[in-house]
Amino acid sequence: MDWDKLRVFHAVAEAGSFTHAGDTLNLSQSAVSRQISALEEALQVPLFHRHARGLILTEQGESLNRTVREVFAKLAMTEALLTESKEKPAGRLKVTTTVGFGASWLAPRLHAFLEQYPDVTMQLLLDDTDLDLAMREADVAIRMHPPKQPDLVQRHLMSIEWHVCASPEYLKRHGTPTKVEDLDSHQLILFGDYRPPVHDVNWLADVGRRPGNPRRGLLEVNSLQAMVLAVNSGLGIAAIPDYMHAESDGLVQILQDLKAPKVDVYFVYPEELRNSKRVAVFRDFLLAKLAQRN
Repeated sequence: MDWDKLRVFHAVAEAGSFTHAGDTLNLSQSAVSRQISALEEALQVPLFHRHARGLILTEQGESLNRTVREVFAKLAMTEALLTESKEKPAGRLKVTTTVGFGASWLAPRLHAFLEQYPDVTMQLLLDDTDLDLAMREADVAIRMHPPKQPDLVQRHLMSIEWHVCASPEYLKRHGTPTKVEDLDSHQLILFGDYRPPVHDVNWLADVGRRPGNPRRGLLEVNSLQAMVLAVNSGLGIAAIPDYMHAESDGLVQILQDLKAPKVDVYFVYPEELRNSKRVAVFRDFLLAKLAQRN
């Protein structure tokens, strides 16, 4: 099978259309279509179902794409390791973490890392779902749980604590809760998504209540940053991570004796990158920055 045709096939499979794949590859839609037709003719199997709304992989196409994705992932990892300088960290580093942690804590600190290591470039992928490190969707992940995939190296970075917060304006209007039962008569802001980025993110709805009878939120929003902004506006009370509380001026921490779950954070990467200088210096940078929190 021709590598160029496989590269085009993979781009089409990921994009779901000849036009979008052509934009990615800087090829015309007709050129992409010709390459796919030639590959199908060489293999003597259909790779896509063609319909008005786009393309869907056939069973044979799914099988081929799984293999091609794995091959290109391995090639990308090998290229990164071969091009990395033996003398100093260099090359591209693809990092993924949750939207809340990445936007609020990590992104503002990356200038210091990239200034310290000018031969490293970074792609930051913020996603509340886990990207597949084995398939090289990212080189490194900062995760709010231990890794589930085998053959991943993990390093515990820190434990996140929750702070129950409200704005001074809200407390002036509604009073300050002094015990957990008081939350029943207050306006809560909760994380509103069926796949939250952190386990027990809505623990404030359950604490002090009978199992299966949580408090309802006045507002549910699938963004920790939006929750903080809503608290700042005086809308209600929310439990927010300590790294966000530290970055937010003016919020009042309440119910400080309330026992909240902790979130363990891990630095995770594939076994193949164990000797990567880029990964090592980024890990050490994070540990040094996190040590300044204490």
